[in-house]
Amino acid sequence: MLKSVRIFLKVVELGSFSKAAKVLNMAPSSVTRAINNLEYELKSELFKRSTRQLLLTDKGYIFLEGASNLVSNCDSILMSMTDSHKEPEGNLRVSVFESFGRLSVCPIIPEFLKKYPKIAIEIELENKVVDLAGENIDLAIRIGTPKDSSLKFCNIIPNHTFVCASPDYLSKNDNIEKPEDLSLHNCLLLNQERQRTYWHFKKNRRNTKVLVSGNLRSKGGTPLLEAALCGLGVVQLSNWIVSDYVKSGQLVVCLRDWEPLLNEQSSGSVYAVYKQGIYKNPIIRLFLDYLVEKTHNKLLHRTW
Repeated sequence: MLKSVRIFLKVVELGSFSKAAKVLNMAPSSVTRAINNLEYELKSELFKRSTRQLLLTDKGYIFLEGASNLVSNCDSILMSMTDSHKEPEGNLRVSVFESFGRLSVCPIIPEFLKKYPKIAIEIELENKVVDLAGENIDLAIRIGTPKDSSLKFCNIIPNHTFVCASPDYLSKNDNIEKPEDLSLHNCLLLNQERQRTYWHFKKNRRNTKVLVSGNLRSKGGTPLLEAALCGLGVVQLSNWIVSDYVKSGQLVVCLRDWEPLLNEQSSGSVYAVYKQGIYKNPIIRLFLDYLVEKTHNKLLHRTW
């Protein structure tokens, strides 16, 4: 019966018998038979079947909550009974926004896979919103503040930002002593829209914003980083992007007495999001713990 429960959860997750069959590598008729047998055992209809969509019945919703807990508890018991020295194995499909993926995730994957050779990772670098269930993604890593309450998330690192420029740029341009001075500089902007852009700052409970402009805009941080390193202008980027370059002296932190923010409230965080209430790949936690450890080790800490 446990196998049928897992099939039920996968059908709910993907919203389709045929999609579940494809992911589970089963014949569609086998998935249908498993659900029919489950309904027979429970003496309850779990789905409202129609040609357009697949919906849960009231009893289906009740069973979903219990089934999720049942599978999760069974997996926990099985894992605890397994030899603790057994190598972790399985597949993990990860979607990461481009700049964090290139700078923080991709560099640690080879070391992770050497440590856990029976794990296979498929990684996609993309800035678009993804449908975890529809695209069969186990884990998505994004920046900002999670909004979808139907998903589970955990913070990886706080997204503290720094205003930086190269020593060469700073030697050839006016001093940056207060946020308002940025209006006189070529600022490299983290957005693609041709609209007025403000940089926000906080100091001693005082918030201020400055209208900035520049000749380069990008939705991702990597092009802006490259431009700043070449002395093109001033950039506001996340800690995890600039930390190595500040430590090496290639970039200099400006406005050290002020805390830059990506919006009026905060800069959010880098967070991981995954499906809630449905059987989760146990390798997710292993990968996240490894990522958090490696990322925190390289962060730039304010010592001023």
